Amino acid sequence: MTIDDIKRMDKDVLTPKDVASVLGCDPNIIRFQAKQDIKQLGFPASKLGSRIKIPRQAFINWWEGKL
Repeated sequence: MTIDDIKRMDKDVLTPKDVASVLGCDPNIIRFQAKQDIKQLGFPASKLGSRIKIPRQAFINWWEGKL
């Protein structure tokens, strides 16, 4: 998946798996970092129990340097 694929999606919330493919890392790294300190991810994300949710438009804005 690329950032262009994410831009074309119609869902509002991304998963670590979606974001990891754009960042070129393992989704578990994103999950681990979010559990340790979610602010250290660098992009907006929320933790709901054990699930990590990433607002799609906020991630796009972060990727493009608009945050």
